[in-house]
Amino acid sequence: MSVLTLASHPRDATALESAEAHHARLAGELAGRVKMLLTAVDRDPSAAEKIHAGLVAFCDRSLLPHAAAEEAALYPAAHRMPEARLLIESLIGEHRCLTTLVDVLRAAPSPAAVAADARAMQVLFEEHLAKENGLVLPLLAMTPEISLADLLADMHHRLANDSSDETSPEDQHNEEGHDMYEAQIEETGGGVCGCGGAEEANEPELDVRDVPHALRHATVFGALDAVPAGTAMVLIAHHDPLPLLAQIEQRSPGVFAVEYLERGPEAWRLRLSHR
Repeated sequence: MSVLTLASHPRDATALESAEAHHARLAGELAGRVKMLLTAVDRDPSAAEKIHAGLVAFCDRSLLPHAAAEEAALYPAAHRMPEARLLIESLIGEHRCLTTLVDVLRAAPSPAAVAADARAMQVLFEEHLAKENGLVLPLLAMTPEISLADLLADMHHRLANDSSDETSPEDQHNEEGHDMYEAQIEETGGGVCGCGGAEEANEPELDVRDVPHALRHATVFGALDAVPAGTAMVLIAHHDPLPLLAQIEQRSPGVFAVEYLERGPEAWRLRLSHR
């Protein structure tokens, strides 16, 4: 069944699709950061410290404000519906679990001490979004008395006000091009020049071949945001990721140099160095 069939108004259908796209970006960025942390813990403890700090900052900047905005703007309308009341209370409980896990990450003495908690947070968040995408958002979109578009606009407004008060210039740069309810970026052709001659060391690897398509590019962006300057990561894909490389260059012009380590046929391995 299509989203347009579920929604009571075209505006709500569009809002539903945009909210799902935003959820995919959040889940992908979290997955990329967690993957980088887990691999760096074993390979580069110094880099792991920075990735750990970046993961906590991402949660404070994006995940927790998103949860708070949902509880303020989105959940009350669903909670008033008898068929959704228990579900919303359960989702609020999951928000509390996410907050606890972020606090554990924040207080941990070392990245290795919280590797399992970081992975648990990722799994919980992905399951949480699946319930919102599959149950809460469609229910709100199909109810004529409720405007999902207006509810999400209220969420957007709350998050925009929070980010304008608290976001640093560096965070603004990292978040550039990522409006809350933007549609997923269309893949476009292009490429990034390589920087031959670099030797692969113990860089963490991000294998996206098994990552769902909807999360793939966001996962890479999240991982790249976790790569400290002067280090690199190795990307493994099932095809030559030219559209992705074009997006990386558009997103962060001149920041990452690309070197092909393997060119198929079963896998493409690329070293992305943060200048």
